[in-house]
Parts: sequence; structure tokens; C-alpha cells
Amino acid sequence: MAAARLHGSPIRVGALLSSAALMVGVLLGGCIGEPQPAPSQPTLPPTTTAPPTAPTPTAASPPSSPPPSPTATAPQTAAVPASSSLRELKAILELFSQEMFEAGASAVLIKAKVGQEEWSHAAGVRSRDGNDPAQLSDPVQVGGITQTMVAVSVLKLVDEGRLVLDEPMTKYLPELEELVHPPEPYSVRRLLNHTSGMPDFYDPLLRSAPLRQILATPLSAQQRLALAGTVPWPKRVGQGFSYSSSNYVALGMIVERLRGKALAEALRDDILGPLGLRGTTMIDDGPAPASLVRGYTLVDGELVDVGYSPMQSGSASGGMVSTVDDVNTFYKALLRGQLLSPARVAEMKGLVYADYGLGLSQWNDTCTNGFYYGHPGDVPGYGTIAISSADGNRQLAISVAYPPSPLPARSNAIVLEMADLAEDALNTTCRGLQFRWNRS
Repeated sequence: MAAARLHGSPIRVGALLSSAALMVGVLLGGCIGEPQPAPSQPTLPPTTTAPPTAPTPTAASPPSSPPPSPTATAPQTAAVPASSSLRELKAILELFSQEMFEAGASAVLIKAKVGQEEWSHAAGVRSRDGNDPAQLSDPVQVGGITQTMVAVSVLKLVDEGRLVLDEPMTKYLPELEELVHPPEPYSVRRLLNHTSGMPDFYDPLLRSAPLRQILATPLSAQQRLALAGTVPWPKRVGQGFSYSSSNYVALGMIVERLRGKALAEALRDDILGPLGLRGTTMIDDGPAPASLVRGYTLVDGELVDVGYSPMQSGSASGGMVSTVDDVNTFYKALLRGQLLSPARVAEMKGLVYADYGLGLSQWNDTCTNGFYYGHPGDVPGYGTIAISSADGNRQLAISVAYPPSPLPARSNAIVLEMADLAEDALNTTCRGLQFRWNRS
């Protein structure tokens, strides 16, 4: 998903920023108090498992208000010393978490690291059908962060001399000619940096069947690209950024073809195993992890559990499940050269239009006058943002089980707000840096 629209109750961003600015002013003169638990909310009706023949919702008929949050649990928030460089970040993110619960979120998980200092926050519940508190180690669907992992596997093939980025993608996948009908040869590089112009399979997918059926049905990579192939692929005059999930579906197929194994297995061999990321896996047709935080969406005004969604099974564009700790570990290892050669890491950072490189987004790091690197993740029910300084020394990962809303046509606006928030919060960790959240 790409451009943003928010359905349901919006985040009160202006209120959050004003409150955060006032709170930071207070905190600069004293210690940080622990937050009060969010007020208890009415219990939600059970989530639905209705058959796929139910009608698909329309944007013209959203519910009058979002479902209330589940019964709140006291947040598990680490204390930080008054002298800590994390104290402003802590205040900002606790207010963000409070705003999320007021909007109807069911869980918020946060992990920040600056040098040897760490701060964490876990609030909410794993499921709206129970009261088990969400834990920092609980996995969630991380959406687009999958794409950075797939990019690493592609670039490992480059390091091994088995793939050339500027060769046509059809050299490695001849069937793409029939599946997606490229108007001219496009390189593997242009898949990685979203400049190929390949149509996104997501739009025709949403038109292909009732939404309940779509959410409950796994798709192969070939089926995803066949859907993309139903949309004309115009020839691109320039090389501007144009996000398409289809690019990474094709890249996942290239990894499978050259490795001779399933993408999930390749990612385990390339990344998960070497880094010991035990909380990270690809969604498949097996049972969900027992500790998974469940995500929800609204279909025809009814709450639907989309945790471990079959729609995302095996997806190279958004099929990974991970924890905030694992995500931070992954980006630190990547940026410190533990997964790829220095030349490949430099290529990943090499940015094109819209602040995007090869599977990496960038944000301004005012602490160094450089950049943060990472990726947002947005899938039905969940939003995640992970950013790291170029040396991996300062990191922030935030995951939210979204306030339920009808499925947006593109990205949920909350994840875009999370990206801005993460950038500005991490920028407060420089000693002496003044608080910057003064936008209205």
C-alpha cells in the first residue's frame, strides 16, 4: 500500500504535539512520572468468522464511530533516569500511545535504543477476545519491512556474482513477459527502488471478490502478478518513484528461482538464522504464533480479525511477522555490514525520488546532519515503523494494532504519522537538542 487515507476516528495529531511540547517542558525541570492506565472501555462483541459471501463494504457506508478499545491493561513502560537522553522520546511516545488507545487501538509496542540506553513500552491486549496483556516480545505483522529483508536476499545474490542489478528482470524470470506485459525491458534495480512503474496487484485484488473472501484466501506470487497484469503498464518516460507491491513479488520470485528454495527458507538462511531472530517468520498456512498480537479491520461495519492473514501468506511485499526487538536487530546488523558487503549497503542507501533507495527509506537525522534508514510497514490491522541511524547506534521501532476501520484503498494514514513521529522523537535523543514538534 502507498498513499494515505484514514477512515474512522482520526489521531488528534495537533493535540498530541501540543501536549508533548508542554510535557517536555515540564520534564526538563524534573523526573518523569509513570503514565496512568487508559480508562476501561466497553467489551467488544466477538470477532466474526462469517462466510465469504457477506457483502463488501464501501467507503460511503462506514460505521458512525470506531469500535471501542478492549479493556485496557496497565502499560509496561520502562523508567529512564532524569538525565537520560531518552526522556523526551519517552514522553512523546507515551502520549502517542495514549492517543492510539483513545482512537481505538488494541496494542502499542515500542523499543528505543540509544547507545547503551534502552527504553520500552508495551500496552494493550493481544486479542480483543481476551485480556492477556500485550508483551514487548509479542510478534505482529510488519508489512513493508518484509521488503527490506527481500532486498537483502537479492543483494546477497549480487555479492555472490549470481545476479546483476542492471540486467533486465526478464533475464531471471522470462514468464514476466506473459504475466505483467512490460512495455520495455526494466532492470532488477528498478524493481528494488520502485521506479519500474509495474501496476500494483492490490487494486485489482480488492475488485476481484468480496472483501471477506479476499482476506481469507492465500495467493501465489504468480497469482498476484497475474492480477497486476490485468492493469495496463504504461511506458515510463522518467525514473520517478511509484510504489507498487508487485515489484517485490517479482523480486521474491527471483530469489526463489536463483536459490532453488521457497522465499521463507531463503530469508531464514540469509537473515533470520544468522541473526538469531526467533520472533520473526513468514506467514504460512500453519497456525499463528501463540503470542501474536491480533489485528482487526471493519467489513460492512463488523469487526474482523485479520491477524496472520492468509492474504499475506508467503508475500514478498508484506508477509513477515516480527517483534520490535527483532526489527531493531535486523536494521542494526544491516547498517553495520553484517549481512552485505559495504558496496551493497551503500547501494541500498543510494536514494532516488521520494527518499527511497533499494529497499530502504530515509528520514532526516538532525543529530548527525545525516539520515536515518528503515522502512514503514502497513497491512490490514497493523502499522509498524522502524528507523535507525546510519551507524545503528540509535534506533526506534513502533508497532500498533490499528484502531479498526474499513480497509483503506491505499495506506492507513496512521503509519505515515508514525514515521514522522519516530523521526522527530529519535531526533530528541541528542543532548542539548531542542524539542522540534511544533508543527500544527
